[in-house]
Amino acid sequence: MVGVRRAGRAGRVAAAVAAAALLGGAVAGCGSGSGSGSGSDAASAEVRTSPIADRLAQLPAVVDGAKVVVGRPGAPRTVQVLVDPRCGYCAKFEAAGGETLLKLADGGKVRIEYLLASFLDRGGASGSVKAVNALRASVDAGKFAEYQAAVFASRPEGRFTDELLLRIADRVPGLRGAAFDRAVAEGTYTGWAGEAERAFEATGAEGTPTVLVDGKPVGAKGGAMFDAAAFGRVLGAAGIGG
Repeated sequence: MVGVRRAGRAGRVAAAVAAAALLGGAVAGCGSGSGSGSGSDAASAEVRTSPIADRLAQLPAVVDGAKVVVGRPGAPRTVQVLVDPRCGYCAKFEAAGGETLLKLADGGKVRIEYLLASFLDRGGASGSVKAVNALRASVDAGKFAEYQAAVFASRPEGRFTDELLLRIADRVPGLRGAAFDRAVAEGTYTGWAGEAERAFEATGAEGTPTVLVDGKPVGAKGGAMFDAAAFGRVLGAAGIGG
């Protein structure tokens, strides 16, 4: 259940084999050609927020090179999360294992390094780069954790558009404003989105979502990352939380 990022038949097969080995079973996920879609779907997409939005509103986030780091300074452990905003399996993760991680971050037990990929734009205009650009802009407003959760919860059937990203931002108190709106409209952080994609590729990960603890993937086997309680146990076994 990972999104395949390689373009071309040979790359897709190699990624699928690697994903199957990682998961120990059948592969289903975001193919490199699955990012296309019309803006009409996005125009009518339902906008949702996280059930723990109030807690996420208090979580600090900073930009560190090509990463966005969420969590309290001094947290004892760090977890790396690799996601593409248009990947449906990433949205499923964020609603389960991702929420578990954010709760631990809110409790000061972990910091989360997000690498925001945009490989799905290679298969068509999915709007992944637009979404990553908006997510980067939300850091400046101090609203990344809450907005990121809302972006994944509101993932459209079609592509992300500026209009949809602003509608999602309307649901995050204090995010909309001249600076954020301009960054979305002008693609201020499009270049940064490219840096983030290259950093994702440099990890060697074959798809998204991928969660790394001490550089090793966790939560994929048996689909634990898609179940909040199961993922909590996986993290506990890795010495995180508890």
